[in-house]
Amino acid sequence: MNPSIYILVLTFNHWQDTRACLESVYASDAANARVVIIDNGSADETLDALPREFPRALLIQNPANLGYAEGNNVGLRFALEQGAEFAVVLNNDVTVARDWLAPLVNAARQEPRGALFGPLVFHANEPNVIQSAGGILPRDWHAYHRGANETDAGQFAQIEAVDWLTGCAVMARCEALREFGLLDAAFYMYGEDVDWCVRAARAGYGVFCVPPSRVWHKGVQREYSPSPYITYYSARNELQLIRKHRGGATILLRAFLRHTGTVTSWSVRPRWRHQRAQRDALARALRDFLRGVSGQISFV
Repeated sequence: MNPSIYILVLTFNHWQDTRACLESVYASDAANARVVIIDNGSADETLDALPREFPRALLIQNPANLGYAEGNNVGLRFALEQGAEFAVVLNNDVTVARDWLAPLVNAARQEPRGALFGPLVFHANEPNVIQSAGGILPRDWHAYHRGANETDAGQFAQIEAVDWLTGCAVMARCEALREFGLLDAAFYMYGEDVDWCVRAARAGYGVFCVPPSRVWHKGVQREYSPSPYITYYSARNELQLIRKHRGGATILLRAFLRHTGTVTSWSVRPRWRHQRAQRDALARALRDFLRGVSGQISFV
């Protein structure tokens, strides 16, 4: 595989996930690509084990946890400085098929105006159940995944243009990044992948799901109960996305009221008493959005 392809794996603890990710990458058709680990301040065995078990991987240590967006930007800037043709952003809780990278590169050759290319993503705990076949961004800006939780039966077999790609595995054409930019650190985490794809499309580039490329993502499952900090960033950043891209006052108001309704339901209905932490996180997200708070916030 062309060595001008850089595979960027962002880490923050969870060494066993990182090990499984790297083992799959080095056993795949990406074996000759440049693997770069960007560590966001791991406090487990990650920093000791990496050079011992994967000496070929280059390690970049960030001084602190910069979040998903800016942490990956460190790797993307490095790839651009090295003259990479393609840079792959890959979560450390993803494992890849043996032939996952070549289909992405082939798609990029077929689509010269394509900027971002993503594989078909499956649930790690249900290997034949789809997590994402690319994303749809409807008129109300409430983004969702194509094929989510569907059993794979070949329904997504062709390379298709999509509105956005999940950030757990995305290959970017570096030449295009110089035009529409890197991930927006104001999102910190969640929503930055949608924003990235929207900016690519508005710059005249294509965003493609490439089903012949397959990966498995551990972090999200069919029965998924997000933690309060995920609830916070997901809600705040959805509103931030609409405002940033001028989705319209009516759409922004509807999204805000949808979240307000959820806060109300979690507050007054006894069946949702166990959701108090989620309620508080969501209420804080709405307040912070109105105050213009972006980037990382502190959870106590």
